[in-house]
Amino acid sequence: MAEVLSTPPLLSGDLAFFFDLDGTLAEIKPHPDQVSIPSDVRNLLQKLSGMNNGALALVSGRSMVELDKLATPFQFPLAGVHGAERRDINGNNHVVALPEELVTSLHLRLEQALAKMPGTELEPKGMAFALHYRQAPEYEQQVLQLAQSLAQQHEELALQPGKCVVELKPKGINKGAAVAAFLKEAPFAGRTPVFVGDDLTDEAGFHTVNAVNGVSIKVGQGETQAKWRLASVQEVHAWLEELVQHLEQEKKHFTERREGYESLSRSI
Repeated sequence: MAEVLSTPPLLSGDLAFFFDLDGTLAEIKPHPDQVSIPSDVRNLLQKLSGMNNGALALVSGRSMVELDKLATPFQFPLAGVHGAERRDINGNNHVVALPEELVTSLHLRLEQALAKMPGTELEPKGMAFALHYRQAPEYEQQVLQLAQSLAQQHEELALQPGKCVVELKPKGINKGAAVAAFLKEAPFAGRTPVFVGDDLTDEAGFHTVNAVNGVSIKVGQGETQAKWRLASVQEVHAWLEELVQHLEQEKKHFTERREGYESLSRSI
């Protein structure tokens, strides 16, 4: 879709929320360790989760360990490493792993290759590898070629480009598949899904949500499958705050109407 996408509406009904993290809930930083979710935004997420029976998940390329740290003190359902690891509402983990010998071999080869590209960084994730070049954009093509070469050599692997990063991950793993898995489970099943993300990795999530008439929201500029757009992380925060207030007002009005009906019934 083109750049004419408008701001998403304030939603109502039975909803299930899925949020990317970097570039969506938190500003992108030069190094992943510098990223944080503001405390007021974490509180808004917890409120939104409570209003929807716990149907709110973080869906990210980060590991679940990192996601839990960034969401502290709250614990949400999670899809980490683009869905290669997932934690459902009951705390059960669902993990897709690569063969241990392949992980060891890839780690060594990637370390050796990136050592020749100063400023690039290897982030091992257990079942996947992120090759960062934000601090060395001049190596973008070399990093991409390295990842493509390894993906072609190993049929178990798939390539996932992102913003100043390319990842090697298990084939068949993506955020759309993770969202689809959540939507088969309580408390997400039967609800209208809402997916908010900013990167190429989020397009699979938009596709899944669009297929069931959900709400897909792209953060920032760029071509996208999403139906709505928020210009920045700050706009995501503002929309979240307005949405929570909107849902709180709806709940208050519903309670007042119900109490009015009950009072009328008693008087009759």
